[in-house]
Amino acid sequence: MTPPAAAAPPMNAGAVPQDSQANVDIMNVITRGVSAPWLIILGLALLGVAQAVGTLAYQTYYGLGVAGYQAPVFWAVYIVTFVFWIGIGHAGTLISAILFLFRAKWRNAINRGAEAMTVFAVLTAALFPLIHIGRLWKFYFLIPYPNQRGLWVNFKSPLLWDVFAVNTYMTISIVFFFVGLIPDFAIARDRTTGVRKFIYTILALGWQGKSAQWKAHNRTVLHLSGLATPLVLSVHSVVSWDFAMSIVPGWHATIFAPYFVAGAVFGGFAMVMVVMIPVRRIYGLEEYITDYHFENMSRFILLTANICGYAYAMEYFIAWYSMVEFEQTSFYLRAFGPYWFSTWCMIIFNVVFPQLLWFKKLRTNIPFLFVLCFFINLGMWFERYVIIITSLSREFIPAAWGLYIPSAAELSVLAGSFCWFSMFFILFLKGGPIIAIAEVKEITIHEKAHGGAH
Repeated sequence: MTPPAAAAPPMNAGAVPQDSQANVDIMNVITRGVSAPWLIILGLALLGVAQAVGTLAYQTYYGLGVAGYQAPVFWAVYIVTFVFWIGIGHAGTLISAILFLFRAKWRNAINRGAEAMTVFAVLTAALFPLIHIGRLWKFYFLIPYPNQRGLWVNFKSPLLWDVFAVNTYMTISIVFFFVGLIPDFAIARDRTTGVRKFIYTILALGWQGKSAQWKAHNRTVLHLSGLATPLVLSVHSVVSWDFAMSIVPGWHATIFAPYFVAGAVFGGFAMVMVVMIPVRRIYGLEEYITDYHFENMSRFILLTANICGYAYAMEYFIAWYSMVEFEQTSFYLRAFGPYWFSTWCMIIFNVVFPQLLWFKKLRTNIPFLFVLCFFINLGMWFERYVIIITSLSREFIPAAWGLYIPSAAELSVLAGSFCWFSMFFILFLKGGPIIAIAEVKEITIHEKAHGGAH
């Protein structure tokens, strides 16, 4: 006679032994010694940040004249990069919040890395409006507060909407990130000693894995997911309205909000791949971040690539159908004017290359995915460059047209932003579990209790 199946263990910290394989493998990233690749990448990141800070100090002293700004282009690389990093931050919220609401189990191995990426990308993006204004110490004029000079901000401006949208998104993302880390901080607390144990004890907030704590934790994650989900749509829609609310040819279009949101998810998923593939390889986490996870992310990338391709085509169609000469000229010059290289890089990297993901073998080919996602991120930066620069440099009056070329100072700060982002991510690898241990173990418990069923 077949013995009766064992009852499913309760979902708490005591359900899995403390020395379970998930604890050992994932905590090994934190507890084992510093590796050579980690030191090399951190060193390069710090070097890049240092040179960007030096460039920024030079620009602050001599003024924005060292940047490439010239009439009529005064929104340039800094604003392009701001929009790029805001977009990168969207995949983390999508993976963690929206897929959580839809109970997509495959998110659990990659959501922590995506959440970390979101927080660090938004922190990077928040720097660029300050860099763009030149006089960084004047940033407080963006904040609506009573002051002795009787100044007040213009609430009709989408630039002010950015202040509220980005700060709200950053706040929710940080809270969501930290709440998810609490059970894992408790595991780290129990597996470390000395100063580290003291720090993790504080961060764990007294977590003991009791049923009441798990109930409160799950409810909190659910509520934060409900709050974060509309932010995925609203934040980049507000950023898109910085452009769409104007009358500049190539900007004044109702397609911008969904177009920017789809592009943000597209670029965000690509960046998740770029950062998680090396982490998976260096730290031997293939058992937890599997080809199945990369295939699902590849499907999202293919879907959003096609949405972006549709948006690109509709922009040209609407310009043609409108019979407005300014719009038609703007889009013709995008493809065949002085910025043609950026436009065709955008189309090829964001639309043509991702079509290779229709093939299953390529969706699970890790080296191919890494290279593809690198080019997708490059293409997404070019997309923002094309939208902003080509429209500003070719407005209504040909006599006012100009040719913008990025300066060495701008490119230095751009490179520094990637180093700034990388620095935070590399440091987090040694500070917090890069994979959500508690969630991965929950899946394992469920599979054992139900014979591998999801």
